[in-house]
Amino acid sequence: NSSTVKFFFLFECEGDDGIVCPSVCRCDEGFVYCNDRGLSIIPPLPLTAAILYLQSNRLSNAGLPQSLERSTSIRVIYLYANQLDEFPIHLPPSLRELHLQDNNIRTLPRSALAKLPLLERLHLDDNSISTVSIQDRAFSGTPRLRLLFLSRNHLSSIPAGLPASLEELRLDDNRISTIPTHAFRGLSSLRRLVLDGNLLANTRIADDTFSRLSNLTELSLVRNALQSPPVNLPSAHLVRLHLQDNGMTHIPRATLDGMRHLQRLDLSGNNLTSLPRGILRDTESLELLLLRGNPWYCGCNLRWLHSWLHGRGSAVTVRGLVCQGPEPVRGQSLRELTSLMEQCEGPPAGSGPGEVVNPVENDGGEDDLTVKPLSPDSVLVSWLYPQPAPSFRLSWLRMGSSAALGSMTETLVPGERRQYLLTQLTPRSRYLICLLPLRQETSFDSKDSTPACAQIETGDVSTGGEGGDKEGQDSELTALPLAGIIGGATALVSLLLIFAIFCWYGQRSGYMSGDSGSYSRGRGGKHYDDYVESGTKKDTSILEIRAPPAGFQMTAMAHQSLQPKLEDVTYIHTIFPSSSSSSSQANGTYRTTSHHHVTYGTNRGYREGGIPDIDYAYT
Repeated sequence: NSSTVKFFFLFECEGDDGIVCPSVCRCDEGFVYCNDRGLSIIPPLPLTAAILYLQSNRLSNAGLPQSLERSTSIRVIYLYANQLDEFPIHLPPSLRELHLQDNNIRTLPRSALAKLPLLERLHLDDNSISTVSIQDRAFSGTPRLRLLFLSRNHLSSIPAGLPASLEELRLDDNRISTIPTHAFRGLSSLRRLVLDGNLLANTRIADDTFSRLSNLTELSLVRNALQSPPVNLPSAHLVRLHLQDNGMTHIPRATLDGMRHLQRLDLSGNNLTSLPRGILRDTESLELLLLRGNPWYCGCNLRWLHSWLHGRGSAVTVRGLVCQGPEPVRGQSLRELTSLMEQCEGPPAGSGPGEVVNPVENDGGEDDLTVKPLSPDSVLVSWLYPQPAPSFRLSWLRMGSSAALGSMTETLVPGERRQYLLTQLTPRSRYLICLLPLRQETSFDSKDSTPACAQIETGDVSTGGEGGDKEGQDSELTALPLAGIIGGATALVSLLLIFAIFCWYGQRSGYMSGDSGSYSRGRGGKHYDDYVESGTKKDTSILEIRAPPAGFQMTAMAHQSLQPKLEDVTYIHTIFPSSSSSSSQANGTYRTTSHHHVTYGTNRGYREGGIPDIDYAYT
């Protein structure tokens, strides 16, 4: 009948050369195009088919006929964007390349992969494969597999038992948080590794994880949680290194050691303010350096990088090296700051007193402490410290016949500062200046950090002669008594002020209790507490906010997290409102809880003397 004829011509149409091509598909020698046809079953295929395009259909596992297993000519099959929920089992053993991305495959059985001994490229992106759903030794039957894509699946760790023939591995956008030492064992042929968009942190990556990949040419760790690059990166053959969008705060100086073939380095989208001197010493092949999206601080700390850029010239392309600080150079490129960098240059070594630079190794980075005399009694101290620090402890010691006989002074410098001017120093004296970063997790006297120190000798006074020296000595001798007089006077005034406040408060309390009497509510003269009567707990502590407009704010101190209880409620009253203020905020009651801040305006009255009416004191 007509339906039988239609079915026949839908799937089979024999040409003059005897090659059968489905009428719903298009055949071009060994290429068979059956994609985007809405197929739920694969039609009979030509015997000479080599590359099958079956993507974007409605094929499930039942739609793959067993006849595919008997084919010896098919080398590539595109089955992505279908409805497969299991790894196909009826595939030709001659297959070299298989595309299964964008399905719903959940398992990788060893038996199915064992039927594909010639498979070289396997694409499994955008499926539902988890680490536990990959059968043990699943890839043991694919000894020729060179490329494996498992991007955007549900992996929590590196799959075990990967074939030693693997050259490219993509595991981006999974849930991998830990990489143990043995994760890449035996993968000496691996050349490209992509781990973007996972949950990797420095503390969860074994120290020698990547060092085993001796032939790796490209490593991508974009969009993870790294504070610095992993240690022991493979250096012999690495050509491209991608570390952008990690929030890294510093890069140790030895990170790129031995990377003489490195051509592309991307550090964009991090939190870097500086790079340590010497980090690029082995990168003579570098062609592209991407540094966008970092808060670069272009002080004397980047003088070496400025010289390196001009030395390499057009041989290297640098993008995104725009200064964010200090304020005078914000928005400028480091290349343009030649005049500023020339001011950092000191006299040659051995030319006499002048700028002293002391490089110190600290946490894998190279930091500089630079001291430069500006006058006989002042010295400018500059430093480079690429890691964030809340503050610095700056110490300077005027050295006598021995360090123990010297006079030492210390001060705390805010963490964002990179310079400090020392004044009122003694001319013609030798000073030892030291700087120590103070981290939040260490104490003030931490012994774990080593300070950076430098010595300098102040010059002669410009007026010359003994008079100048005597004047400096007199100033030094009178500095301490003068400070004592000022301190004593300040303390005396403070004590008098406190005593006057106590006297005023006592007199006012006696006046209120003696003249006004106790508020008894007519209960036989029995004294009642106004606070208890209004239903609140008595609290003798009073907070007065006098500055208009009225404002109140609660903040956490000393980086200590607050642990509020849900039932804790604090009521704040303005007990002495200004008579000139008519706003509800000035006369209101403020209620705070652990999660909400609510303001209630009241019509609370007050007497002429500024004392609130107790009948309306609580709302």
